[in-house]
Amino acid sequence: MAHRTAFFLVGPTAVGKTAVAHWIARQESFEILSADSMLVYKGMDIGTAKPDSIARSEVRYHGIDITSPDQSSSLAQWILTADEAFRVAKAPLIVTGGTGLYLRSLVEGFAEGPPPNFEKRSEWEALYDERGLVALQELLRSSHPKMYASLSDTGNPRRLIRSLELAAAGISTRPDQWDAQPSHTPFVGLSMNSSLLHSRIEARIRQMYREGLLEELAQLTDKYPMLSGTASQAIGYAEAMAVRNGDLMLEEAIEKGVIRTRKLAKRQRTWFNHQANVEWVPVESPNNVEEVCNRVRETWNTLGPTEIKWSGGRSSE
Repeated sequence: MAHRTAFFLVGPTAVGKTAVAHWIARQESFEILSADSMLVYKGMDIGTAKPDSIARSEVRYHGIDITSPDQSSSLAQWILTADEAFRVAKAPLIVTGGTGLYLRSLVEGFAEGPPPNFEKRSEWEALYDERGLVALQELLRSSHPKMYASLSDTGNPRRLIRSLELAAAGISTRPDQWDAQPSHTPFVGLSMNSSLLHSRIEARIRQMYREGLLEELAQLTDKYPMLSGTASQAIGYAEAMAVRNGDLMLEEAIEKGVIRTRKLAKRQRTWFNHQANVEWVPVESPNNVEEVCNRVRETWNTLGPTEIKWSGGRSSE
């Protein structure tokens, strides 16, 4: 493939990546490739904080709305979309998002393996949310000791879940070239102190319900009576479904959504700290987008664009 590069902007959810990437793209006439595993679903707009129609009329976006929410999504599908984005983009690309495997697949390639089992993944993710990392470790160690022993990073919940999936498919040891060392490719990331990020997360969840999350869910389920396992368990939508079914009151759903989002942000921060090489730009005043954008551009200018690496085969993560 042709030599390709992009500018990366990463970080935990709600830190302000979308606003910063959009501001820079509009100023520089760049295009944006979303690296967010939830933005791939058509119609799931409010609950994923997807760029609205105005933003998408100002900047060309890729990696958004590539599958319907009743279908399973995978890294392999996103890689094809990313490949297309690099082929058709008429300007430099900003790759932004918080899905680590999407980001790392662009700079290090990706591994082959059996397809994902989204139903079982939902069960294991629920186990992690309810009982923590130790529960996943104990499950893999007791049920598939060889697979557990083959892991060099047993503190990564996503890797534990994928290992459970591989073991269930009859693979006894992990064929993952990413286990040994973190990536050395530099990303630029946005960081924020925990108290401010937590406040932003709560404000975002409440705003989603004010903007019509329950109504959006009703429209989705009218069009797609059976959502995929991943889509139905997405933060915001699972809680909204519980409200609609009478299992949660609205305030309970908001609180649960806030807790799940904070846990997601913590997992993302952990992943970036241990599995990536990130040049962090602190966001001290989130309302001053232009100042943050200037600091991001200065860091990009220092590091230069990141080279994209592609490898053949089917992805499975």
